[in-house]
Amino acid sequence: MSKIGLFYGSETGNTRKVAKSIVKKLGEDVVELFNVSKATADDVAKFSSLILATPTLGDGELVDSWKEFFPTFKGVDLSGKTVAIFGFGDQDAYGHEFCDAMILLYDAAKAQGATIIGGWSTDDYEFSKSKSIVDGEFVGLALDNDNQKDQTEERVDTWLDQIKPELLG
Repeated sequence: MSKIGLFYGSETGNTRKVAKSIVKKLGEDVVELFNVSKATADDVAKFSSLILATPTLGDGELVDSWKEFFPTFKGVDLSGKTVAIFGFGDQDAYGHEFCDAMILLYDAAKAQGATIIGGWSTDDYEFSKSKSIVDGEFVGLALDNDNQKDQTEERVDTWLDQIKPELLG
């Protein structure tokens, strides 16, 4: 069985593409990929480590697939589980709610007993506001393929190096 469950919702394909990239980088024997539109509570419960991924839509909202899965997800006990989060936003057009959807996953996972890892520096971004900042850093990896696509792969690699020991611990 894989050690990490990676659960994502995607609308434009950016989140799915990075999720698939993470599976490739860490290995299919290490990470099992789930689109939340097809995931179950049992899928979430069977892993000791999770990566949760979402873009931010509308007024800082989750994509529809996450919205539909959210009640199921919130019903899973995450005590003893390690969770990392990444999300997409557009800091130019939506700089007033940059990557806001990450906080929804963070708050739910934390309330369900998870240990959250993978906070990310706000340096090198230009946005006016984000609800996904706790204690001075993003609650997970913030990505912007609209304005900083050239930095995505390097950011993912750096973040994975940071979280891999705890996820695989």
